[in-house]
Amino acid sequence: MASGSLNTCTVQKSRALLNRVHIILHFTAILTLLYYRISNLLHGNVPLVSWIVITISELIFTFLWILTQAFRWRPVIRAVEPENLPEDDKLPGVDVFICTTESNKEPVVELMNTVLSAMALDYPSDKLAVYVSDDGGASVTLDAIKEACEFARSWIPFCRKYGIKNRCPDAYFSMSDDSERHVWSDEFKGEEQKIKLNYEKFKKNVDEDPEVEDSDRPDRSAHVEVIYDNRKNEKLEDNQSKMPLLVYVSRERRPSHPHHFKAGALNALLRVSGIMSNAPYTLVLDCDMYCNDPTSAKQAMCFHLDPKISGSLAYAQFPQVFYNVSKNDIYDGQARSAYKTRYQGMDGIRGTVCAGTGYYLKKKALYCRPSYEDEFLREAEKNFGRSSKFIDSLTTLNGKPNDKRENLSVTIIEEAKSLASCTYEDNTEWGKEIGYSYGCMLESTFTGYLLHCKGWKSVYLYPKRPCFLGCATIDMKDAMVQLMNWSSALVEAGLSRFSPLTYGMSRVSILQNLCYGYFMFSHFFSVPCFLYGIVPQLCFLYGIPLYPKVTNPWFAAFATIFISSLCQHLYEVLSSGGSVSTWWNEQRIWMIKSVTACLFGCLDVFFKWLGIAKASFRSTNKSIDHEKLEKYEKGVHKLNQTNSAGTSIWGDMRARRTRPISTAHSGKGRNLRRRAAGRGWRVVELVGIDEGSGLAIEDKLGDRNNLRGMAGNGKDVVLENKGGELRNNDEGKVRGRRTRGSIRVLENSCKEMDNVGKVSLRFISSQTEVDSEALENGKEDIVEQVEYVGKVKRK
Repeated sequence: MASGSLNTCTVQKSRALLNRVHIILHFTAILTLLYYRISNLLHGNVPLVSWIVITISELIFTFLWILTQAFRWRPVIRAVEPENLPEDDKLPGVDVFICTTESNKEPVVELMNTVLSAMALDYPSDKLAVYVSDDGGASVTLDAIKEACEFARSWIPFCRKYGIKNRCPDAYFSMSDDSERHVWSDEFKGEEQKIKLNYEKFKKNVDEDPEVEDSDRPDRSAHVEVIYDNRKNEKLEDNQSKMPLLVYVSRERRPSHPHHFKAGALNALLRVSGIMSNAPYTLVLDCDMYCNDPTSAKQAMCFHLDPKISGSLAYAQFPQVFYNVSKNDIYDGQARSAYKTRYQGMDGIRGTVCAGTGYYLKKKALYCRPSYEDEFLREAEKNFGRSSKFIDSLTTLNGKPNDKRENLSVTIIEEAKSLASCTYEDNTEWGKEIGYSYGCMLESTFTGYLLHCKGWKSVYLYPKRPCFLGCATIDMKDAMVQLMNWSSALVEAGLSRFSPLTYGMSRVSILQNLCYGYFMFSHFFSVPCFLYGIVPQLCFLYGIPLYPKVTNPWFAAFATIFISSLCQHLYEVLSSGGSVSTWWNEQRIWMIKSVTACLFGCLDVFFKWLGIAKASFRSTNKSIDHEKLEKYEKGVHKLNQTNSAGTSIWGDMRARRTRPISTAHSGKGRNLRRRAAGRGWRVVELVGIDEGSGLAIEDKLGDRNNLRGMAGNGKDVVLENKGGELRNNDEGKVRGRRTRGSIRVLENSCKEMDNVGKVSLRFISSQTEVDSEALENGKEDIVEQVEYVGKVKRK
């Protein structure tokens, strides 16, 4: 190891001092306000009900304010020195876990870019392995990974040869400047152009892969496939051409067994990777969070290999930074208050929360406590399951590379399938004491909390160049759905037996406990915000005084608290590189979210307790809708999408949908049309005209949306958009494909339709049966698929 420190930690003393002074002054004003409330009850004439409601609201505000001050007590900033790391051959192994679920909501090309960027990390290829967990079990994802592996054979050597930092191909080829191109020789230009053509071919192959019916199968067997085995090819490759191990994992899913969402998928990856690569560390990434800095692994190792902190260090967390956040950021997609304020403050008190993506985790932390490494190995089969190979792998998780890894034989693959089965965890400690916890839908955040309770620590690094870039929500609906998921999960965890107010009180420091308490209870801001929006107005109408007059000295306490809160927030925004506009947008969206998503998240927990609702996770649409993006960049809130008549094209469908409309036989068109009309839904009329060598399709969705399909060259079908709203000729993906003999499939993947990130229109025509055909609309913000049946007639 080179001489010198691997990392530094600097306390922001001036900021901490200013925060503490503000805490004292603000808390004094709060005590004054509460004293006024009590004295007003005893000596005033305020109705008891109004007093109770408004006082409860102010007590909730006070409680949550106390929780959030822990973040401001000791903020720190960390830096790393990767040049002081040991040589590459002495670095520990790293397994990369990439999780995806629904291929129709998580674009496959975007997922493949994440995979390629992970494979191209600046880390020894023989110490790196990439595992893709496909919880949807879609064959299109498996086929795309194979295509990505072929493209990686040219992409990875190109990045290493020319020192490319942005190793996500889509981001690299989309750059508007040349900041990533450090070489401008003719050789470089020629190779770059060749790679670009290969990438366009790769995208075309992935896009043209026909969408199959098994894109999300809840009932399937486990599938584990090694896409690329670096051990078989390491002697045939030079250093620049070497690639990491690449494995596809689709765990077994059965309706009779709970799958535990992402936590179950990660635990399956832990077991599968244990008998394949068995690296002591793992990087967890969401499907849309690509590696923007290839040195992230070495930056994380600056903490994990530091003898001063490595013994009790569980994970190194990097911030989530988003490439599509606009200057206005009207939905607070960058989450500035979290990644630039709270995480730094929490890092100064034994470690920050786990964000769910972009963190390097020590696997051993999921299996034991810092001082009891063999705690669960004493009854290994009872705790870890019946696999002797996996149990044997646990003994090598000591931070040293495993040089005696056996080749990935058929036996290993079959064992991996067994480890990914839905029954393997039965009667074990998986999800309880072992692996990712099943106690909360936000598996990583809750697991990080439990790790801190067990004595582990964490660190937070915010480098100048973001190590990971993702895609933020750019419309109100997706932002609300996402926050509602988080609210429901965190509130449920906060009210469980693992609550920071009870379970965590004796296990972590007081300040760290307050931080976790804020994450789990901050969504109760919705209660006082909701009450404040009703009670004061009603009291004003009936002449009931809730607040002192401006001329009353007690009014100063209320004014001080209000101004103090706004000024503190403004200071944090400006000190973290924001502007007054950022401050205003955060204030506005916080209020909107508090009385909508947070409120419904709390109600969701209440309904679960009553047995009215069951645990579920609502996926957000990660496809890019260019209309949404255009309005987002202009700072326009997209509450609903309407056509020229002022009514939502798809709004009636969302509002009235209670169950899917579908038919197994195309001859049921009339019944289907009556059922749809009875629910107030629009039924699309289709007229198909046989042109001899193909089929012409005309689909009229109103005056402004007119799609026409014409037969082309006797093999493919071309869908041409004549409407002004879809802009398909600019943005859409159109193709015709012959499948299953006589059946012709026409797909239009249009990215510009109202309120849709990506639409797939599929017209299936049989040359022998043309009495009735179906147009299938796979609209992504509707869970079920809806089939529209129209008439097809001969010309």
